[in-house]
Amino acid sequence: MNVIDTELDDVKIIEPSVFGDDRGFFLETWSDAAFQKAGMNIQFVQDNHSRSSQGVLRGLHYQIKHPQGKLVRCTAGEVFDVAVDMRRLSHQFGQWVGVILSEENKRQLWIPPGFAHGFYVMSASADFQYKCSDIYAPEYERSLLWNDASVGIEWPLVAGVETQLAAKDQAGKPLSEADAFP
Repeated sequence: MNVIDTELDDVKIIEPSVFGDDRGFFLETWSDAAFQKAGMNIQFVQDNHSRSSQGVLRGLHYQIKHPQGKLVRCTAGEVFDVAVDMRRLSHQFGQWVGVILSEENKRQLWIPPGFAHGFYVMSASADFQYKCSDIYAPEYERSLLWNDASVGIEWPLVAGVETQLAAKDQAGKPLSEADAFP
């Protein structure tokens, strides 16, 4: 496992060791011992799996109570995955990082508690899987506006494909009005 720093101090790209031959491949997606060795002491309580079609943008979600750390990966297709620092006292508050996750590159992204998270489907469809470090608590879920100019995320939108958002994401708050962490 290779852990790669990103522009945001606590967000990490995880490149698993992939063993393959003409029959296919094998990789370990989670190992407590390996993550501990890398200095990431994480306990997960829930796994999720979603499938979305091209042009779907999910996010940017976070929970103001029961904040979730997420280890995310794309197991079929390709997505542009984004994390935004929502910790007001962080020197990187409001900054974002985006990474392409795909079935080909097999990368994962660790997004710790205190960050908003979202992804955009670039391929015809995508299966997205993630582990969460805390329970889903919908009453505390918030959405940061996906296209807030003050955050300035450079989404690689597919030309000619309408961006599809859930109602809660269309109603996301700009950073200046969003609930945030201390």
